[in-house]
Amino acid sequence: MPELPEVELVARALDGLIRGRLIHAAELLRPRLAPATPPEAFAQSLRGARVEAVSRRGKHILIEMDNSLVLIVHLRMTGRFLLLPVERPLPKHAHAVFYLDEERRLAFDDQRHFGMMKIVPASELRQAKELRSLAPEPFSEEFTAEYLSGALARSRRTLKETLLDQTRVTGLGNIYAAEVLFLARVNPFAVAADFSRRRVPRLHRAILDVLAEAIAHGSTMNVDPENIDGSYYGGAYEGRWRVYDREGESCLRCGARIRRVAHAGRSTYYCPRCQRR
Repeated sequence: MPELPEVELVARALDGLIRGRLIHAAELLRPRLAPATPPEAFAQSLRGARVEAVSRRGKHILIEMDNSLVLIVHLRMTGRFLLLPVERPLPKHAHAVFYLDEERRLAFDDQRHFGMMKIVPASELRQAKELRSLAPEPFSEEFTAEYLSGALARSRRTLKETLLDQTRVTGLGNIYAAEVLFLARVNPFAVAADFSRRRVPRLHRAILDVLAEAIAHGSTMNVDPENIDGSYYGGAYEGRWRVYDREGESCLRCGARIRRVAHAGRSTYYCPRCQRR
């Protein structure tokens, strides 16, 4: 599933491609993609709207319209956007289509059917169920080492599980949480509330460094308008992983063998020597 860096890059790509574009018509081909809005209301809400900006909150893409509505999109596992000319066939799993000016169509394709869309008034965006409980953005002024210390202190779960909790730390998924914990030399299985407060600044710095590095790497890549896919960026970053998906390989820092264990229903990769405590 795309994590913050991938979603950020998809949002940036969409912003560059559809900002200022007029939506002549919209079709919700799979009603369960936007269960809160019937297909007729979905089409009516977006017809004639112009895209003002595309941004991100957590792992959600926010498409802001000039009619004071915002389309919230979550890609989940396989969601992707395709900007297509009118003569190009729609993809097999197209669940929504936006008919734009200049004879272009923006299709949302989702093979696994896990994606989500929701239309909300801009004035109510912060209170939307999908966003209201999210932790501060990692690069915001609110996400300080002091904030992180308090978030950890209130959790009796492991550090890895706590970093994955979007209400405590926004944007990290399984891949980048593993990378953060390795960079900070932290044991992923330690209880968050017992983690030394003196070590929090290093963990905080690792979160920012790992996310910034991944975003910077993806920003140098060429965007394919016909395949704006979060997993594409993540796959390109794969060769730079320090610990994730490297079971049995040598630690880049100490040479020990990287281990993988099942933890809270997911694979956790770590170095048993560098991350002993």
